[in-house]
Amino acid sequence: MSSDTLVVSKNVKEYRCRKPQYSSYYQCIEDNYEMFERVYERKYQEKYGFLRPIVSKVIYQYLDCGILHNGFARVKCRVCKHEYLLAFSCKRRHFCPSCHAKRVAAFGEFACLQVLKNVPHRHFVFSIPKIIRIYFLFDRALLKELSKIAWEVLGLYYKNSVSKENITPAAISSIQTFGEFLGFNPHLHMLCADGCFGVNGIFYAAGPDINAGSLEPLFRHKILSMLKKKRKITEATIKLILSWHHSGFNVYCTERIYPRETKSMENLARYIIRASFSQDRLNYIREDSKVIYKSKKESETKEFDAIDFIASICSHIPNKNEQMVRYTGYYSNVCRGRRKRQGTCESDFVVEEDGYKSANKSWARLIKKIYEVDPLICPICKGQMRIIAFIEDYKVVKKILDYLGIYEFKRDRPPPKTLAVADSFDDYGRNDYIDYDYVDF
Repeated sequence: MSSDTLVVSKNVKEYRCRKPQYSSYYQCIEDNYEMFERVYERKYQEKYGFLRPIVSKVIYQYLDCGILHNGFARVKCRVCKHEYLLAFSCKRRHFCPSCHAKRVAAFGEFACLQVLKNVPHRHFVFSIPKIIRIYFLFDRALLKELSKIAWEVLGLYYKNSVSKENITPAAISSIQTFGEFLGFNPHLHMLCADGCFGVNGIFYAAGPDINAGSLEPLFRHKILSMLKKKRKITEATIKLILSWHHSGFNVYCTERIYPRETKSMENLARYIIRASFSQDRLNYIREDSKVIYKSKKESETKEFDAIDFIASICSHIPNKNEQMVRYTGYYSNVCRGRRKRQGTCESDFVVEEDGYKSANKSWARLIKKIYEVDPLICPICKGQMRIIAFIEDYKVVKKILDYLGIYEFKRDRPPPKTLAVADSFDDYGRNDYIDYDYVDF
């Protein structure tokens, strides 16, 4: 994709270090998580399954995110020598709002600069009925099967639509497990090239019209067959679902998105890996331990008990090494790696030159892109700043903070944590989006 839309505004404001401990979301988690752990088995295990170890690890790391007492970097101006301290981040996906926002920005750039070709695309959404969602909640390995089946259905459709030999469809898919008010609603977003790639990268576009409803029967059949094979449902359940007027399966697709719509493409790439909730729509009433959460259009609200809210959020935390984003077909890691090794060039008269360049995933670059503030511009002289040291040793951290008179919020009983490492600000998307490659059908 063109890099025109990836230029960050030059009118950036002065950077101010965030203080997560003053946000409603942080306070809700910090106030109620220990109680949540104590009552989980009795109150939530039947609904959500056992409390996965990754949940506690992610939350404890989030509670340490952005807190100076847990370590920091020293940032110093090259000109006037002004310094400030920058707390380490937790880099937890799908739970920490700040760190996930950086991942979203990094992924948007990566997808547009290094994966998507300058051809028409469509956005597809594959949904499943409520009656079978519980199986995906209790067995998250089924989410991979959901992604694989949707790709098989869509890939077959495009191969049949183009009717050429030696062609490969292409897509980026992302699993989302949440609905409007954080209920468990597994569904799949796919950003798919609207056609297939042939030999030497020649792109053959599919017809301009597509009936997404025609994909639903095959998608439904494959999902139900997969669940039956894995002994999650019986033939009686399948007959029940098929007897309904509306089975609950749905395939939705948008109009074509053309290569010139670069801003729309990057926004869509970011949208498909968005977080399960928005801090802007959350209001924590500390005195009552209640959370008021607004709908996307703010036309509706839902009131949660704080512990119930945490339980809902935790159900969307991915397991360790669980991949939520997959690159398939012509966009797969295998195919992209093969083209890179072979130095394959696409035909100029079919696929426009992409002008790829490495996406800059540095901490400062992402902060500047998301918030339009530059953390490496000195607030005193406007000179260039740089990170000169990472401070991790607790005694050194305490000595510096005491010297500066910084007595920041610190929990009386901090949970166990791993020490931050020197690359805490580097490469937010390095491992999260490497995935299985589905090339064949």
